[in-house]
Amino acid sequence: MRVQGKGKLIKIYISESHKYKSKPLHHVIVERAKKEDMAGITVYRGIEGFGMDHHIHSTHILTLSDDLPLVLEIVDAAEKIDHFLCCLDELMKEGLVMIVDDVNIIKYLK
Repeated sequence: MRVQGKGKLIKIYISESHKYKSKPLHHVIVERAKKEDMAGITVYRGIEGFGMDHHIHSTHILTLSDDLPLVLEIVDAAEKIDHFLCCLDELMKEGLVMIVDDVNIIKYLK
């Protein structure tokens, strides 16, 4: 069965080197999403990119980096996303980027 409805998508752009209280920030966000009972979260690891410092981080063999770009995506009902944004405020620091978009969610159920 196909279920359809409105929701929101958060995209969070950080790097592997970002920390929160000495823990990897992406892992802290995943744990917080689970604690807040979000529908789900996915972490994507980029192969190359740069941020505000314009320093290129790459998986190129000669410039192996442990500071690659990460994108975290969360899709859920608008109310849950709005609440989760408040939870993220304490974790996010200067220079980190979040994008919030309205989306149409299609979910398939048994």
